[in-house]
Amino acid sequence: MARSTQPQRLGRTRATARGVRRAWPYLLMAWEHWKSLSPEEKERYKKQARGYANRGKAVLDAQRRRKPPP
Repeated sequence: MARSTQPQRLGRTRATARGVRRAWPYLLMAWEHWKSLSPEEKERYKKQARGYANRGKAVLDAQRRRKPPP
């Protein structure tokens, strides 16, 4: 007999909703902070984020090139 996934989905939905409700104030504060920045400050943050993304990609590429242990 197949198990119903409906109760699991309901629990996952509730957990997601709870997480969204908890995160919303922080997201709103971050958005308001972003809107208050000058264009130069926004560009500095964007440049920093691009640097982090490039560094992460480089690490992932290095791990992919490395041979797995036998």
